[in-house]
Amino acid sequence: MEKWLYLIAGGIVGTVSRYALAGVVSQKVGTAFPWGTLAVNLVGCFVIGFLDVIFERKFLIIHNYRILLMTGFCGAFTTLSGIMLEISDLAKKNEYGYVCGYVVLTICVGFILFKVGAAFAELL
Repeated sequence: MEKWLYLIAGGIVGTVSRYALAGVVSQKVGTAFPWGTLAVNLVGCFVIGFLDVIFERKFLIIHNYRILLMTGFCGAFTTLSGIMLEISDLAKKNEYGYVCGYVVLTICVGFILFKVGAAFAELL
């Protein structure tokens, strides 16, 4: 039960942080390009890469803190950070075929399914 509380707490802070950062960036540079979302995704990738090394190689930190910060906060802040962590894990295992496949499937097939979902919604 305790891990769920860490997950929820991290998720709440990550969600609020995402909304705040995207909003500030969009206010400063405009909305013609999704700069706010881009900023969130790039910051999230940096943070999860940093935390991955901290938790794996630098410090022995209890598992609940990993859940709080990486799954909860980063997962709610941006799913792109989670994708980058999974790609990094595959690359550590020298599974570069899986890395390429995962990237293509996530971005290309994800976009195709987005368009299919939108087309179905238009039929309603």
